[in-house]
Amino acid sequence: MNQNRQQHPSAIVIIGSGLAGFTVIREIRKLDKTVPITLITREPGYFYSKPMLSTALASKKEAEQLISTSLEGMATQLELTIMGETEVSSIDTSLQTVSTSKGVISYSKLVMALGADQIRLPLQGNAVNEVLTVNDLEDYAKFRRAIVDKKKVVILGAGLIGCEFANDLVLGSYEVDVIDLAPQALARHLPKEAAEVLQNKLSATGVRWHFATTVQSIDRTGSNLQITLANGQTIQSDVVLSAVGLRPRLDLAKATGLATGTGIKVNRHLETSVRNIYSLGDCAEVEGLVLPYVMPIMQAARALAPTLIGQETALSYPAMPVMVKTPTLPTIVSPPAKDAVGAWKTHPVEGGLESRFESADGKLLGFVLMGSATAQRGAFTKELPALL
Repeated sequence: MNQNRQQHPSAIVIIGSGLAGFTVIREIRKLDKTVPITLITREPGYFYSKPMLSTALASKKEAEQLISTSLEGMATQLELTIMGETEVSSIDTSLQTVSTSKGVISYSKLVMALGADQIRLPLQGNAVNEVLTVNDLEDYAKFRRAIVDKKKVVILGAGLIGCEFANDLVLGSYEVDVIDLAPQALARHLPKEAAEVLQNKLSATGVRWHFATTVQSIDRTGSNLQITLANGQTIQSDVVLSAVGLRPRLDLAKATGLATGTGIKVNRHLETSVRNIYSLGDCAEVEGLVLPYVMPIMQAARALAPTLIGQETALSYPAMPVMVKTPTLPTIVSPPAKDAVGAWKTHPVEGGLESRFESADGKLLGFVLMGSATAQRGAFTKELPALL
């Protein structure tokens, strides 16, 4: 499609075809069937569920099986123009145009749903370029190919994604070693006692943990990768998967002159510092909060859609617990706010564990539920204060 600044004057342009981009389009279409929408994406433009990438191995799902709708299907279903496999080179905020590898597009409102990249650790060794990350469907396809007929996988990072992949890989009969600088799994989300319960459950399925240490080097020795840890230990592996966290994609926003912090800074209306440009999803920072999870994206999309068609709507975040996809021990976490003052109170229940983070006067500010205790999700969530 060669477009030379063709566009309806009231057109909404969205950059990014992840959950954030497509959800805001779905929400707009519930309110307005006719406003022209163009989606620009460097991906092929199909729709798939990114959260399934860390649980698809055990269910033996190939990458193409995770695609729920093709580009053509999405374009027809949502009545929009999709520019797939298209790079954005720059944004002119005075002319309100987006320059792409397929021409210049005008916008009345522009939405940046750029997502986030996996953080790459600075590592030593001759096999550093063999370290894999899984951040999209093509990454997942590459990872699937890399582990065919292999037995051992090392995971860098014991956070949400690292633990989910560890559980998925052991269920798929792989040997798994997990390395993290923190002294425990899910260090940002769980108190020590809860982390130990999860670690023990996953250890019983075959996961080996290496805490309070980092990787010194990764070297190829014949058909093996040798991972040397800072504590002097070495691990032999076939594949190394890095899952140490996400970094919001900010290059385009910075080049455009938008205010950025950890993410692209937006207010409660998801407006950036530049008129008629908005942002949501993993790249956005809403009043200091960067929340790369499904629920915050859904909340943001529901608020942004009416705002984009002239019905200004402020975003509010209720308490939004996160499901950790570790079927060996189902876990739901709602971490306390960074500045919350209080203490964890943890006690086992039959078939699980409950952990409450309470203020001095007994108010619930965060929780962890494991195993049978996950049934209490609704009751615990009702007790929590709203995030925003």
